Amino acid sequence: MAIFLNKDSKVIVQGMTGATGMKHTKLMLGDGTNIVGGVNPRKAGTVVDFDGTEVPVFGSVAEAMKETGANVSVLFVPPAFAKAAVVEAIDAEIPLAVVITEGIAVHDSAAFWAYAQAKGNKTRIIGPNCPGLITPGQSNAGIIPGDITKPGRIGLVSKSGTLTYQMMYELRDIGFSSAVGIGGDPVIGTTHIDALAAFEADPETDLIVMIGEIGGDAEERAADFIKANVTKPVVGYVAGFTAPEGKTMGHAGAIVSGSSGTAQAKKEALEAAGVKVGKTPTETAKLARAILAG
Repeated sequence: MAIFLNKDSKVIVQGMTGATGMKHTKLMLGDGTNIVGGVNPRKAGTVVDFDGTEVPVFGSVAEAMKETGANVSVLFVPPAFAKAAVVEAIDAEIPLAVVITEGIAVHDSAAFWAYAQAKGNKTRIIGPNCPGLITPGQSNAGIIPGDITKPGRIGLVSKSGTLTYQMMYELRDIGFSSAVGIGGDPVIGTTHIDALAAFEADPETDLIVMIGEIGGDAEERAADFIKANVTKPVVGYVAGFTAPEGKTMGHAGAIVSGSSGTAQAKKEALEAAGVKVGKTPTETAKLARAILAG
């Protein structure tokens, strides 16, 4: 099983013909992702050859969906054009839009997120500023390295791209049902809570690892949700235990305000909900191992 993405997902890449899009389309194809098209209005009608796999380029998301049956779009569109690209995906009602782009103005992210809601939430947005998601052995939509883990029983949801990779590597012998990088910006589409609900409903996910970071109250809200709705074991890690209070970290979302938002406050909220929280990623992986070995 998997959440949001599986072997039957038909993926298009908005911005495929740019340097970053080309590089990661090739890597995604190498991981077995069924990429059925790219989108670039200026190069519509052309075909890009990726080591023998020919991928057609369409003029719009709607055209790509009509011709290929695509149900996932991965966006490698520069920040200035990202809002228009996401709005186009929403208008086409593609079920999943994975926004990899970093540096999108918060105002733009808020605008396309609100637009998706106004349109009836027919398009799930993951990101922006995220590594995407992977269902090992089935499909990879984004920039998560496909060779650091295998299919398995753990579900992972993380704000941090780098810590996503580290946790997947630490638990590579057990493997993952799906790993979702939701991004660390102040306004994101899919949240910890959305992923927790999906993993709770997935019969082949036995344990959930949740990675947060200082700033905001997303982890505290996730803790409330876990307490009320999640029956599977959850282990957590909060990046930023050693950060001085009031310090802004790398992500725009990680701003500490008062006691809410500190690593300690998040740890306490999660532990009150029955989540075991590690002080380091390695300790968190050990907690997960101990529960699964239980």
